[in-house]
Amino acid sequence: MSTPHRSGSPPAADPDRIDPAVWRMAFTIIVGALAVVFDTTIVSVALNDLAKELDAPLSTIQWVSTGYLLAVFVTIPLAGWAQSRLGGKHLWITSLGMFLLGSILCALAWDTTSLIAFRVVQGIGGGIMMPLMPTLVMQAAKGRNIGKVMATVTLPTALGPILGPVLGGIILNLADWRWLFFVNIPFCVVGGWLARRNLPDDRPAPGGPRVRLDVIGLLLLSPGVAAIIYGLSRVEGSAGFAGTEVLVPLTGGLALVGAFTARALPRTEGVLVNLRLFRHRALASASALGFLAGITLYGAMMLLPLYWQQVHGEDALGAGLLLIPQGVGAFLSRTRAGRYTDRIGPRWVAFAGFAVVAAATVPFAFVTAGTGKVLLMAALLVRGIGMGTAMISLTSAAYVGLEHKEIPDASIITRVAQQIGGSAGIAVLAVILQHTADGARTPGALAVAFGDAFWWSVAFSIVAIPLCLLLPGRPNPQAPVGKAEAEAEAAQV
Repeated sequence: MSTPHRSGSPPAADPDRIDPAVWRMAFTIIVGALAVVFDTTIVSVALNDLAKELDAPLSTIQWVSTGYLLAVFVTIPLAGWAQSRLGGKHLWITSLGMFLLGSILCALAWDTTSLIAFRVVQGIGGGIMMPLMPTLVMQAAKGRNIGKVMATVTLPTALGPILGPVLGGIILNLADWRWLFFVNIPFCVVGGWLARRNLPDDRPAPGGPRVRLDVIGLLLLSPGVAAIIYGLSRVEGSAGFAGTEVLVPLTGGLALVGAFTARALPRTEGVLVNLRLFRHRALASASALGFLAGITLYGAMMLLPLYWQQVHGEDALGAGLLLIPQGVGAFLSRTRAGRYTDRIGPRWVAFAGFAVVAAATVPFAFVTAGTGKVLLMAALLVRGIGMGTAMISLTSAAYVGLEHKEIPDASIITRVAQQIGGSAGIAVLAVILQHTADGARTPGALAVAFGDAFWWSVAFSIVAIPLCLLLPGRPNPQAPVGKAEAEAEAAQV
């Protein structure tokens, strides 16, 4: 019988093997996150129905979505501080419970005002959960096989904008609007139960140093980001970016975020979000590309359903079902994208992903009223493959070289960058569509207007392609995240 490892040293760990505890954590978080991710988009197809059911003008009902999004962005910057005080497990369960409470209250709402107020409750819970989701998994993975792990944990985030409207349309065709919120309950209950079983108890030690909340930073950053999002959301239906209801919140929000940046950059501790992390080229480039990806993903997702409805005459459910190929493409690409990200690095994976997105969007720039649906659905399948590939590489690249304690701030930065990009993309493409479609009444004229808007979406994707070269190249598969983890592992040998 052979006796390997005669020196007595343990066999080397397989660098490609992911700890089963990480997979359990990823699955646990995905179950809870599904409710939040789908709910962000599921209500978008219900606004007309809600206006009729609650006898309210569409301008008021719009706050069902706007109030939720503003609550999300007010609370996102708090995630890092709250985790340091409560620990990831307890913060996740508490936030999930808040979202569950908000969902139940929304389903029981008796008028428009109560529904908007309860959506804010939902948004408070969801705003903490969205950056906390990648933080917990990345901290558990310790920087190894980032691509594979992120391919799993970000699946709900990728599919939410695509499948959410489909699910919303199905619910509205089969049941009362209140089921748009009742459907969240099973995800929240099962997700909470799994979290109690599977997430490690990482609460700070009693009597240890307590991280103080950066109140000034909170009063600058949270309302600043919320004001930017609100201003961008008011572009559609107004005088473009020149309208007062757009300029005032947008200018005020930029001023508040600028003041936060000037205050935070010189500081290394005691700040709400550590902006000095931008010294890491990987995080800085991934955030910039995440902004462009938000424009490409969410901007086009605003155009696509409108195109199917206004040019082809589809209803909300039909338009949602026609978007399924893009979701299928994103799903099919994720595992392979994660594998190649770990093998060759995020740089060339993102490069290829954005190139595919740009090429697959071009057919929509040539649409006419008679363009066949089969051709466009095939293009959507390819576009989904490119988008899934690009997003996996970007979310993986953002954490390269970071230490354990830096991951929460990185999650907040990338999340805010992507969401502001999404809001900017929707606003810009809405203005372009309104301008080019002005006076268009026939499907053919509307198709030309949509084609011009899709050309802009192609342009945003093309701009992102060369920026991908700034992302990290081939990784060291055995390197843990950051210097602190490397020293910790060396001490255990």
